Amino acid sequence: MHVLADSSTSLVLPKLNEFIWGTVAFVLFLLILWRAGVWRKLGQAMDERRKRIQNDLEGAEAARRESEALLREYREQLQQAREEARQIVEDAKRRADQTRQDLLHRAEQDANAVRDRAEQEIQAQLDRAKAELRRELGALSVKLAERVIGDSLDTERHLRLVDQYIEELGDQGGAA
Repeated sequence: MHVLADSSTSLVLPKLNEFIWGTVAFVLFLLILWRAGVWRKLGQAMDERRKRIQNDLEGAEAARRESEALLREYREQLQQAREEARQIVEDAKRRADQTRQDLLHRAEQDANAVRDRAEQEIQAQLDRAKAELRRELGALSVKLAERVIGDSLDTERHLRLVDQYIEELGDQGGAA
């Protein structure tokens, strides 16, 4: 406690003679550095460092601009790819609809053709049945006439008469 109470000594500031010698040594040191060209070399090194930093900053800025341009280009390409994909999907839908319409149309045509063939076949069978019925009716008429008249008629002449009679009946039935 006794040491702290002494106000003549300072723990922070040096003594006056140490301060003067320290200042003189520092000035001499600076003069030696200046004389040896250290300041010039130090200035050159600082200029070179400043230029290198400036070049690095410019390079970084150029790289940033280039990366931004690439990013914009990639985004545009992505947008184009999305548009192309959307177009492809729309085209596929359109083609699928067209194919479905074509298939439906073709199926309808096939169904109509089958129906027409069936109608023709039915009509042909109906015509054959009518002709068969006429022949049988004619033969039965001849047999009936032979029994009624008792003698044999000319078959050819009788068939003509029966056909004529059947046509008259057909005309009357068609008119009715």
